[in-house]
Amino acid sequence: MEAIRNHTGFIYPLNRDNVDTDQIIPKQFLKRIERTGFGQFLFYNWRFDEKGNKRKDFSLNDPKYSRATILLTGHNFGCGSSREHAPWALLDYGFKVIIAPSFADIFYNNSLKNGILLIEMDERQIRSWMEKAERSQYHLQIDLEKQQIRDEENNIVRFNFPEEHKEKLLNGWDEIDLTLKLNDKIAAFEKARGIIA
Repeated sequence: MEAIRNHTGFIYPLNRDNVDTDQIIPKQFLKRIERTGFGQFLFYNWRFDEKGNKRKDFSLNDPKYSRATILLTGHNFGCGSSREHAPWALLDYGFKVIIAPSFADIFYNNSLKNGILLIEMDERQIRSWMEKAERSQYHLQIDLEKQQIRDEENNIVRFNFPEEHKEKLLNGWDEIDLTLKLNDKIAAFEKARGIIA
């Protein structure tokens, strides 16, 4: 998993509440066995029509958001099923950070395990940044270590973040990495139990 300490990126504003995982990645695209390649199907039913042509009325198809790596969205993002393909699709598309007033629990944990930084933020602040990003390209600078966000006007907004998740993201550690850090203790235990010679 790639470590994330500081991230500067353009915003994509998705001003919708209760975006569920079937909207993030529709079920017909879950047959792949790899964890990559799902980005092309992100928000598929919103981005494309029945013939596979890009819809002009969905904002992510606007060229000004083509380099966006920060997703701003509404309440309860990632609700619905527990599919891990949703964070895979978001990450594969290029989103590194998602900022919302609230997240669905399973989606929240799945995303953190895959290295996406999820930040819960006051809705009024999100709306303010969304409005700016809707007018023109707008970027934020995020410092996970200091737990703060700097906007283009040099305003700094602090955010809360669980310490146990912070350490994992700062170091790029997934659950396998954490287990391997205990390799000596695991080997000693196995030797004491006669599992290994």
